[in-house]
Amino acid sequence: MQSRALVCDGAAGTQIQAAELTAEDFDGLDGCNEYLNLSRPDVIADLHRRYLEAGADVIQTNTFGAIRYVLDEYDVGDKLEEISAAAARIAREQADRFSTPERPRFVLGGIGPGTRLVTLGNVSFDDVVESYRAAFIELIRGGADGLLIETLQDLLHAKACLIAVAEAMEEEGRALPVFVQVTMEQTGTMLMGSEIQAVINAVSAFPYVVSLGLNCATGPEEMVPHVRALSKHWPGLISVQPNAGLPVMEKGEAAYKLTPDELATFHHRFVSEFGVSLVGGCCGTTPKHIEAVAEAVAGLTPAKRDAIEPLVGLSSLYQFQPYDQSPSFLIVGERTNANGSKMFRELLAKEDWQALTEMAREQEREGAHVLDVCAAYVGRDEVKDMDRLLFEFARQVTVPIMIDSTEVNVIEASLKRLPGKPVINSINFEDGDTRTEKVLTLCRKYGAGVVGLTIDEEGMAKTKERKVAIADRILEWTRRFGIPDEDVFIDALTFTLGSGDAEFRTA
Repeated sequence: MQSRALVCDGAAGTQIQAAELTAEDFDGLDGCNEYLNLSRPDVIADLHRRYLEAGADVIQTNTFGAIRYVLDEYDVGDKLEEISAAAARIAREQADRFSTPERPRFVLGGIGPGTRLVTLGNVSFDDVVESYRAAFIELIRGGADGLLIETLQDLLHAKACLIAVAEAMEEEGRALPVFVQVTMEQTGTMLMGSEIQAVINAVSAFPYVVSLGLNCATGPEEMVPHVRALSKHWPGLISVQPNAGLPVMEKGEAAYKLTPDELATFHHRFVSEFGVSLVGGCCGTTPKHIEAVAEAVAGLTPAKRDAIEPLVGLSSLYQFQPYDQSPSFLIVGERTNANGSKMFRELLAKEDWQALTEMAREQEREGAHVLDVCAAYVGRDEVKDMDRLLFEFARQVTVPIMIDSTEVNVIEASLKRLPGKPVINSINFEDGDTRTEKVLTLCRKYGAGVVGLTIDEEGMAKTKERKVAIADRILEWTRRFGIPDEDVFIDALTFTLGSGDAEFRTA
């Protein structure tokens, strides 16, 4: 994909609709396209065949809605594994039929966003992980060459899907290329309001993602600024699969008017100007569109992107927040902390979630770049409180969150509520390495930065030599877990002279 742009297939739903299938073809489950893997495998095989004949290098499994809670809407959630296995088998057989030593054909095991969003509370984080993991395991076993999460509308949902992918690959003992495609609406953001820079920053925290790209919602013209941003800031491969333009209503149905040649012209530009490596189509595209695209990019080498500008910082659901705030500095708001704010504690005791959220928004208005959130309050359930607080904050606060807790279970519950890339406060060696190892495992799994305190088994470091020694030990551990140095903050626990304690004058 670095030496030659690959061509992916186009719309599946459009082709299935064109097949004019009856309710009997779906075994009475009209609209459940994934069930056709079982009831009409010949139809799905023919769909793959037509795209391969058109020149596609890559085909996607018919598993867009292979999600247990989606299939439950048709009362076939218990068939998730069977449906996914069949989809992988059908695609693999067709790809192998068209493969040659000179031109192999590939299968992407792809799953869409489902019908519910984690950030809105329509489905739990754990339910998403369970369902996607089960499907991806079958796609891996069935011979997929790579795994795709597509048409993503919610960054928190994306995070759950990525964890599911990692767990599936670990369970099967196979590391496959992982592709992520988000959907940017005509508003210029994802459905939940995420800017493309927030997407790039958040996904960058998962090193097994080899490709980030766009699909659905709009045509290629509307995707240009987002493709440009990916080309500038995303260090990995880029994929683009637009709709055949914006739909227009004709006789009560959506019609897509972008011609094959028009799509091909845009993809030639995406490859030659922005370095896109995987091109294809989404809603409204047909084998004719893919044939034109394949001809347009044949032998085309993706443009080199030598001046990548990584987005170093954190992100919320909505926006990217750089660590470097020159000529100022990164400001962390600390009023949303039960240990430091009497008002926060009182509102927490009343469970006045709206007032607590307003406290967070007030800090944001006053210029805080990150909000430190701590709900540790004697006599209360910290996991429950953080879960509810961050459910509100994630949707109503635009700056990233610093999770402030000493409890590993609280930290993990918090990470399951936060879209984007947060930071954890904190790790130290007061009780040895055990807790640090657990927290860094969570940082790697969920994609988070971390604060390290210069404290070890002997207590808080009071000399510069011990502070540096403990800081080196912290970095040794974070590097072991693959946490980039730029995502590690060392808190040297310095005391002002105004503290009045002679013991800490040199600390």
